[in-house]
Amino acid sequence: MTHPIVLDLETQYSFKDVNNDHRKLKVSLVGIYDYGTKCYETYLENELSSLFKKLEHASYLIGFNIRKFDLPVLSPYYVGRTDQFATIDILSEVEKSLGFRISLDSLAFATLGKKKSGHGFLAINYFQKGEMEKLKKYCLDDVRITRELFEYGKKEGHLYYFDAKGKKEIPVQLTSQKKVQSAVSLSLPF
Repeated sequence: MTHPIVLDLETQYSFKDVNNDHRKLKVSLVGIYDYGTKCYETYLENELSSLFKKLEHASYLIGFNIRKFDLPVLSPYYVGRTDQFATIDILSEVEKSLGFRISLDSLAFATLGKKKSGHGFLAINYFQKGEMEKLKKYCLDDVRITRELFEYGKKEGHLYYFDAKGKKEIPVQLTSQKKVQSAVSLSLPF
């Protein structure tokens, strides 16, 4: 039985603040959709050990730029190797098909007719002001959009974007990149 998890995270700092070092961005909040429980959940930085236990038992993780952003940002918090999780990276599939990147907001608008509720700097601002409910809403909105894009792309085999000539189709194959089972270190139950 498959048990995927859709994941998005927000950070405490911007790349400019930390000289482009993923390891120093620090997690402010992680939002997930768990297909096993059919629930949306959030995890603060001090709750990541609980999140990792869930991720280790997921069949695969779904995200937008999850391989080059979310997992590297989570890496300093995890005892194992985050690059060993099986993933479906929507941005990676779009880039493979088109040869260039498209924003989550652009894909969501062209494919689903929806817009993101803000941008990453807004999430950092929410965190710095202690507006955690706004931060949770922002992050889970991105998780919902990512989930809907995944489900659409998996069912239809394509997503959409707009260019100067109008709406264009992007062929995608949203299948999991396999993890090496023995390479994933499971968290110890402390």
